[in-house]
Parts: sequence; C-alpha cells; structure tokens
Amino acid sequence: MIGFIRHPHVDAELPALVQARRFLEQAGVRVWEATRESRPTLPRGTRLVVTLGGDGTLLSAARLAATSDVPVLGVNLGRLGFLTELEVDGLVEGLRRFLAGEHRFDERTLVQVALERGRRRLRQAVGLNEVVLQREAAAGLARLRLLVDGQEIGQIDADGVIVATATGSTAYALAAGGPILEPTMEGFVVVPMSPFALTVRPIVLPPNQDVTVELPRGAALASVDGGPIWRVRAGDRLRVRAHGRRLRMVRFTPPDRFYTLLRQKLGWGLPLVPTPSSLPRQGKAVARPPLSAPRGAGAAARADHP
Repeated sequence: MIGFIRHPHVDAELPALVQARRFLEQAGVRVWEATRESRPTLPRGTRLVVTLGGDGTLLSAARLAATSDVPVLGVNLGRLGFLTELEVDGLVEGLRRFLAGEHRFDERTLVQVALERGRRRLRQAVGLNEVVLQREAAAGLARLRLLVDGQEIGQIDADGVIVATATGSTAYALAAGGPILEPTMEGFVVVPMSPFALTVRPIVLPPNQDVTVELPRGAALASVDGGPIWRVRAGDRLRVRAHGRRLRMVRFTPPDRFYTLLRQKLGWGLPLVPTPSSLPRQGKAVARPPLSAPRGAGAAARADHP
C-alpha cells in the first residue's frame, strides 16, 4: 500500500496524480490519500508515503511516517523543494523505480521535544528540522538557561534559541547564523537568536546528548517544525533529544547531490556580483544567488504554496 499526502492547494485530479493512481492500480498496489491538514493516520501495511507539495508538506508527513518506520518520497510542487526528490512530471517513473528496488534510503535524524512544567509533561512532538523557543513579540530579551546532559553550559539573553537537526541546519537555523551540516549527520546544532553577547555562538552537539532549555523568567513561545505554538512560562523546560528512529527518505540521485542543491537552490559559492562569465549569453537569463541568507527548507515550508 502506498499513501499520497497532498498540500491542500494541490488538486486531487492533478494529471500526474491520476497517472500515478492508474499505474499503481495496474501494478496491484493499493492507494490511500489525504491532505496534510486532515491529520491522517498511517494505515497498516503502508510501504511508502509520497508527498505532493513543497518542503512543508514533506515535514508534515515526516512526523507521521518516521514513527512507523515508513519511508517518504517527496514530490515538489512548491517553491524551493530543497528536501524533495522529484518534480511532479517524474512521479510515475519514481514509483516504478521504487517498486523495482532501484533506489537508496537517505536517513535523517529526528528531534524529539517535550515541554515540562514541574513534574508534568505538557506537550511533546517529533520534528525533522528544529524546535524554536523565542520571546513573545512585545517582550524584551528572553533569559535562557541551557544544559547538555544535565550540565549547565550557560545562561544567555537572546531573542530565542533554535535546536536543529542536520536537515534543519539549512532552514531557520541557517537564517539565524548557524552552520550548514551535511544532512546525514546525526548531531544537533544549538543556535542562539540575536544574543546580547557577541561571544554566544552556535554549538554542534553529538546525537547522544540531550539538550534542556529552561526559562527562568518571563514567557516565551515554542514550536516544532513551524507547527502549533506552545506557550512557555517561567520555570518551564524544553527537553530535546534525538528520536529513537531516523526518517528514511527515498533517493534516486547520488549522495553528493546535497552539494549541488546548496549551489543551485541556496546560491552557496556563487558570486554576489555577476562576473563576465556569468552574464547572460544569447538572451538566456542567468540565475543569481540571494543577497541575504535564505530562510531555507524549513522556513520555506512554512510558506509552502504550490
């Protein structure tokens, strides 16, 4: 059985989706479908989840699929498509190759987050990109106490803090000044957001260490992969650790494609000012890199419009 999760703006009668249904029917494979906003459950026997949208649709499906150890194949109908593997015209061929075993799995670390108040666990969630804890709009700087495996590493004043996976390092964390991690790495990056002290810089941690962020005073907001907002108050804690399972993403391209995507979609290493060799030739336009840090896959996912 194969499932399709669509962005709500994607037509259920999209020609590529109609062709995919017909192909799978002829191959004897059952199909189920849902939109990402419908909060679907994963039917027993699902072999693959296919997302139709952008990176945001893939992030939504990742939380559903990873906890059941079901792989995900992303089909790009959005704007950036940094995480997805196929464009929509390659959907049927991608399904054929998956059923034939002509693919590899790209394993990604997931972040598991819990909001605690005293001895109570109020909320918990799993994400592919990051958890963000930030001050409320009208408040001053948030005071945050950071601990790694229970050992305090510091107390900082900042707009907030991001704890991101390697996948999320090219999303919100990158826009906040964090480093780019190769996406199959299993660690985390802790990125302070506009800290008061210039010496407070991002830290990369191994996956076997838990991160705790405490809010000694005031109030703040937290979210996982841009999902529902959690209200955090003085004395609350966010506990962050690697999830017990990794997400398996279906790939048909070689592992070094990541570095090609950095250049093509994020403009990494391209000149900010056009050089003679990059000027248009014979009327062809040459794409220029963004002049400011891109918001990346996760941020684009929060404005995921096909």
